[in-house]
Amino acid sequence: MTKENYAQLVKSRSDDSPIVKNWLKAFAIGGAICLLGQGITELYLMLGLDEDISKTLCSVTLIAIGVLLTALHQYERLAKHGGAGTLVPITGFANAMSSPAIEFKAEGLITGLAAKMFVIAGPVLVYGTSAAVLYGFIYWLATGAK
Repeated sequence: MTKENYAQLVKSRSDDSPIVKNWLKAFAIGGAICLLGQGITELYLMLGLDEDISKTLCSVTLIAIGVLLTALHQYERLAKHGGAGTLVPITGFANAMSSPAIEFKAEGLITGLAAKMFVIAGPVLVYGTSAAVLYGFIYWLATGAK
């Protein structure tokens, strides 16, 4: 079977993706998550907290909600409908960090939970941090290192 025949076979057996519908669902669910974040921030502000503290607590709260929904296997149900709309907000990062850890918790605290936590997000953190240090060093050199 050639690559062209295989491509035709796959195309004939797969359904067309409802792109506009998926886009609208991702936009709506991602927007709802962000709206929830804004509501949480406003709630902390109403409680009399400083704006910076309120924003930090909002991030922590959204991460906790993301991990809780992941542990209860509800985030994957939300992601099934929301697609990229659930990946972009901070809750998507919380899901990416916690889902491997939750999946491998039976392997033990260190080899399962702690080690698997960084399976997905670890490379992103390592390369992101490394790139930030490298770019910062280049910027420092370019602006006249003092």
